[in-house]
Amino acid sequence: MQTKMNDFEEIRPLTILITGGSSGIGYQAVLKLLSLGHNIILPCRNLLRANKILSSFVNIPSSYLSNKGNIYTPIMDLSDLNSIDLFCSELKKSRFKIDVLILNAGLQYTGSKEPRLSTQGIELTFAVNHLSHFYLTQNVLPLLNISKESKIIITSSEVHNPMSSGGKVGAKASLGNLMGLEGGSGFEMIDGNRFNADKAYKDSKLCNILFGKELCKKLIQKKLYIPVITWAPGLVISRNSEGFFRYSRQYNRLGQILFAFLARDLLRISTSNKKAGLLLTKLVCDYQYNKLGFNYYSNRVISPGKFIFEKTNISNEAEKEGLGKRLWELSEQIINQQAG
Repeated sequence: MQTKMNDFEEIRPLTILITGGSSGIGYQAVLKLLSLGHNIILPCRNLLRANKILSSFVNIPSSYLSNKGNIYTPIMDLSDLNSIDLFCSELKKSRFKIDVLILNAGLQYTGSKEPRLSTQGIELTFAVNHLSHFYLTQNVLPLLNISKESKIIITSSEVHNPMSSGGKVGAKASLGNLMGLEGGSGFEMIDGNRFNADKAYKDSKLCNILFGKELCKKLIQKKLYIPVITWAPGLVISRNSEGFFRYSRQYNRLGQILFAFLARDLLRISTSNKKAGLLLTKLVCDYQYNKLGFNYYSNRVISPGKFIFEKTNISNEAEKEGLGKRLWELSEQIINQQAG
């Protein structure tokens, strides 16, 4: 799918809540959505980050943001469930109605030998990529404005599938029987095994798929007919210090440079933040993605430098009966333990 800057349908101004909108794919999507006149709620992990984002818009040509929507940058740290509580309380007091919820933030620290922990002592990849988004969604669902433009969009990855090109490399995604989650927050891996940073990321992306499927079922049970979209942007490699691999670079800078050169410049199997951000914008704005139910789309490489964005099958494990339901139950259990 070729996406042009002006290739978007005109719809009424939407209020869009997006996580992970201060860098990478999310930031590029925010820029485009603002230029189309949509209003953005972009939570940032601290005041310094929020001020940096707001100041970045000063240098954008006024012609690009001629139909500029409004942007609101409250504080929310996805590594702290208490911070999510405070953010949601503020959101409810402000009486916001949200048209589109985008769960886009993602963290990977491949190369680390030891797990990093959230404020609540939960392995950080699982905490940020899945659990915090799970918790945030529960809190903001009452604020969703149900209309023909309403959507919930979750950024996942092809690596959730061991049969995909990226999923085949290194440790494979698999949640096993969720043994690691059974005991609450003190776990290294979801499947109960020893920590592996690469697998932790792949497993979290599998959680995104399972969460999206189960969320869709629960919305239908409540007679809330909102499309739930999970999507894979493809391999995205930035040419600056921002973007997805900014944490992994801390552990293997030379390896990351060589990998980027090979994948981006030699084999041309990666895409840019800007192009992936435009795909995310299309998911928000285009009616072709308003199909009710659960759908998964992937930006797949078909030849060097060429991609196709289309509906794709999820992995065999993501199709496993009852796994999403059990993940939901254990996620609730962990959160309730923290609240208690």
